[in-house]
Amino acid sequence: MTATLLSFAAADEPTIDFASTGFIIICASLVLLMTTPGLALFYGGMTRAKSVLNMMMMSYGAMGVVGLLYVLYGYSMSFGPTDVGGLFANPFDKFGLKDTAHLVNPFGYEGYGWIPELAFVGFQLTFAVITVALISGAIADRVKFSTWLVFSGIWVTLVYFPIAHMVWGGGLLSASGSGLSAKIFGVDADGVANIVPIDFAGGTVVHINAGMAGLVLALIVGKRFGFGKTPMRPHNVPLVMIGAGLLWFGWFGFNAGSELAPDETAALVWINTTVATCAAVIGWLIVEKLRDGHGTSIGAASGIVAGLVAITPACGALSPLGSIALGVVAGGLSAYAVGLKYRFGFDDSLDVVGVHLVAGLWGTLGAGLLSTSTGLLYGGGAQQLVIQFVIAGMSLLICGVLTAAIGMALKATLGWRVSEDAESAGIDQSEHAETAYDLSPRGGGRLSAGPGTTAREGAPISEGATA
Repeated sequence: MTATLLSFAAADEPTIDFASTGFIIICASLVLLMTTPGLALFYGGMTRAKSVLNMMMMSYGAMGVVGLLYVLYGYSMSFGPTDVGGLFANPFDKFGLKDTAHLVNPFGYEGYGWIPELAFVGFQLTFAVITVALISGAIADRVKFSTWLVFSGIWVTLVYFPIAHMVWGGGLLSASGSGLSAKIFGVDADGVANIVPIDFAGGTVVHINAGMAGLVLALIVGKRFGFGKTPMRPHNVPLVMIGAGLLWFGWFGFNAGSELAPDETAALVWINTTVATCAAVIGWLIVEKLRDGHGTSIGAASGIVAGLVAITPACGALSPLGSIALGVVAGGLSAYAVGLKYRFGFDDSLDVVGVHLVAGLWGTLGAGLLSTSTGLLYGGGAQQLVIQFVIAGMSLLICGVLTAAIGMALKATLGWRVSEDAESAGIDQSEHAETAYDLSPRGGGRLSAGPGTTAREGAPISEGATA
């Protein structure tokens, strides 16, 4: 989805494009699979055995809350017809999905790609769901489930819907004639910004957004008891590997589906997504080998996610060779970045910051370097890179300020933390009155917290990285 895709055009007698409609519905289903079970399994395996259900429930809870709000007013706030200051669209224009029972042309020209607007709604709903779910990895093991649900509803309303509108819905960070890019570098004869911001499938809207929110919440909520002192290893590495595989599979819906049609660009996006991810796995493992002496399975799974995150904003603008370069750098950067939480003393439990924020920023900025049409390294000059810095910086600023306000307000009212006793005994039991495994002694033995650990720079114990 580029910023110019989402100007819906009307026609008296449009003809439905069945191929594009089926393609979008399938891709929406793939993106839904990314949250549950993909992300739920990935995050669940990363946590300790006594916290796995709560971690998975945070993904399921986000799906429940965000899915409902998206239908009520989220779609209207993101893509409704009435722009409010370039910040969001009127939430009441399409409240409850009224006036959506017709065909639309997201490409803005007649004769190609007419699809039911509801298919587009469903596709966008899944993006909102997974963005919120991603944040949960930064505050694993220690927060009230009820507070998380309230946060999910408020954050998606005040942060995600507006930023989705700004980038994809014709707002401040889009190619709109009233957007920042147009104000900086002017517009063409059609009133569109001369330099179109590149965020094909969610570098700013999803990953920078979620990564920044995760960092802010980790600082507000505080560290887990025993962080850096008590072993907090992934309790089930095979679950992590399965979750990573499901994320990679679903990500083709995420990236290729953002073309909204099964065409040549979608095919290029599929290839770019694949090779960037492959390269990121290798980049991560190389850093681990040089730094720690061995490559790990958690590292491979984390490299998968880092590559997927980095290629997301740039997948429609790069060549396959450029995608390989983007991916290998993403894997190496993220492998290094996940250790920074120990150096700076913040508890980003499952490395949302190290993977999503770092790889999301690199992918967004990398598009300004490696775009085959406007990238600096392809002779396009520095203008595209400047605009990529602008949209990334504005996303960081808006998300950071608003998330801090929401997080502090909830801390002062509902409270974020479970009690120390509940955290020590296991948040699954205290928050959900159930456990994932039978931990009772059998034959005089005691069930281990689980296999698997990976060395991280500056830390004797690591939980691994996140999707």
